[in-house]
Amino acid sequence: MKIRPDDEKLSYSGRIDWRCSKEPVFVFPCTSVCMRFTGNMLKIHVKNRQAYWDNYLGCILDGRQTALLLPKDGGAVLEIPVEQTELKVHEVLIFKRQDACHEVRFLGAEIEDGASLVCVPDKPERKIEVYGDSVSAGEVSEAVMYTGCEDPRHNGEYSNSWYSYAWMTARKLHAQIHDIAQGGIALLDGTGWFHEPEYIGMETVWDKVRYNPQLGEMLEWNFESYVPQLVIVALGQNDSHPQDYMKEDFYGAKAETWRQHYKAFLGKLREKYPDAHIVCCTTLLCHDKAWDCSIERAVHEMGDNKITQYVFKRCGMGTPGHLRISEAEEMAQELTEYIEKLNIEGWN
Repeated sequence: MKIRPDDEKLSYSGRIDWRCSKEPVFVFPCTSVCMRFTGNMLKIHVKNRQAYWDNYLGCILDGRQTALLLPKDGGAVLEIPVEQTELKVHEVLIFKRQDACHEVRFLGAEIEDGASLVCVPDKPERKIEVYGDSVSAGEVSEAVMYTGCEDPRHNGEYSNSWYSYAWMTARKLHAQIHDIAQGGIALLDGTGWFHEPEYIGMETVWDKVRYNPQLGEMLEWNFESYVPQLVIVALGQNDSHPQDYMKEDFYGAKAETWRQHYKAFLGKLREKYPDAHIVCCTTLLCHDKAWDCSIERAVHEMGDNKITQYVFKRCGMGTPGHLRISEAEEMAQELTEYIEKLNIEGWN
């Protein structure tokens, strides 16, 4: 029995390109589709397009997580073994483990003839949106044997958004999430590591649903389709490349330009989300504290009591390279405790 992508019993989450309802495009980490079904057979139909690295989809079937290797380019039918148990109804979550190192089209699913789809529970009313870099995306998070050490050589296999602090925090808060996170990204165009040598910053990416030029034209996002009550801005780490001007000259022209752009970015978010609480932070990823000081100054100058800063207890002191699962859990627990005290409007 074939299941079309636009079947009303499927539940989607994330910033998705829905221009073609028969081929929704997943770009950002944490983007997902959930379904419940009867029977003991499941196949997922997808079409991948690679920019770099090996690409994987995440799959959680009846609580058990696996990674599904995708072809570099082209279509694939991914058969997912379904254990024959006493469960009459199975639940599967298919999700984007990685950032725009690839994009994948979800073309539908297959279950046994005679089986059926079952409605999934309603999505939480709480909504979070995160703007961040590789840490927010969960990049290299599964390299747990390298906790406290430099990243191992890898080709994408250790990246998993499920273990990002962003998604962990959303789960702890029982909230939906849109994770606008890209490895290597900085705030400003022309800095950071993403899409070298031109370097595209979050000031270009933030309002897009497709943004990697290697994968086609950029496409703007419709902000009316998802309105979060909480926005997390976790930028100011890759911004030190190619020059750490914030560390070298905190009061210099480049540093001041960055702070002005940071405030302008917060202003754009406030324009889109007039009632949202915005939390500004960096992460445990190694960086100079001058960036946190600049964020503090920018937040203060905004003069908006719903724009605040959170500084993690071990800010900038985590594993060199990227954070591992235990460090993401540490961040998520801290951030959850902070958020729960904010009395966010619209959260029960």
